[in-house]
Amino acid sequence: MIRETCLSPDCFVYPLFVTSGKGVKKEISSMPGCYQESVDVIVGSAKEVYSLGIPAILLFGIPETKDELGTSAYDEKGVVQDAIRAIKDAVPELYVITDVCMCEYTSHGHCGFIENGDVDNDKTLALLSLEAVSHARAGADMVAPSDMMDGRVAAIRSALGREGFSSIPIMSYAAKYASAFYGPFREAAESTPQFGDRRTYQMDPANKREALKEVALDIEEGADIIMVKPALAYLDVISLVKSSFALPLAAYNVSGEYSMIKAAGQMGWIDEKRAMMEMLLSIKRAGADIIITYFAKDAARVLNS
Repeated sequence: MIRETCLSPDCFVYPLFVTSGKGVKKEISSMPGCYQESVDVIVGSAKEVYSLGIPAILLFGIPETKDELGTSAYDEKGVVQDAIRAIKDAVPELYVITDVCMCEYTSHGHCGFIENGDVDNDKTLALLSLEAVSHARAGADMVAPSDMMDGRVAAIRSALGREGFSSIPIMSYAAKYASAFYGPFREAAESTPQFGDRRTYQMDPANKREALKEVALDIEEGADIIMVKPALAYLDVISLVKSSFALPLAAYNVSGEYSMIKAAGQMGWIDEKRAMMEMLLSIKRAGADIIITYFAKDAARVLNS
């Protein structure tokens, strides 16, 4: 009766990875229980997610081909676009959020247009806008730009409005840090940079005040939901952002955080279920309204029981 913080399946978003082909369900070696799935298979996963009371998924794509401009990202017949249509047809009540970034689709693995060996921020905005509009056309309920280019929320908001999708909300990866905890995800999304790293456009883990500036800019540009990523190592940032802004706040419980608990649980070093629930509770307690987590299904089963 006096518990201050409570978890519920309806605060979770479950990430899914869609790939080309048919009948594909390939487990991600560094993320036990998570898979790359073809469109026909991922529909079943979407149904399972919804049956557990989880209201939303976050969709990532692994295209059949990649090029320097990441053209598969905004192909109307791309793998994500096909998956959106299939999922919305099979489970119309499930809320489909799509990741908007170039790293899964570019041959170099960076989040934007490369010029002179570095990402050109302004030229990338047009590509991200094309990708977001293509997702909206396919039926996405929300787009979530994760690239960390300056001005991308405004560019996407403008592009959506021009194409008649002004009601599509934007969940912005507003404070996304250049973290070591993304390693397993890069295997899952096949998005490891082929040269350099992403520290020129992601945030320095040492900076907290900068997060407030980044969040404020995204809100000014039209973000509807703001996000802090990662979650576990940045609970102080989540708390600070929550106390500073009135918008709904998401936190991404990232792949490395998931894999650490999974690995330790499999070795018998910790109680996996209790550690999972304690970690998710800490993210909620810090101020997150929405938790994007690979533990969503496992945690929902615990909460439902």
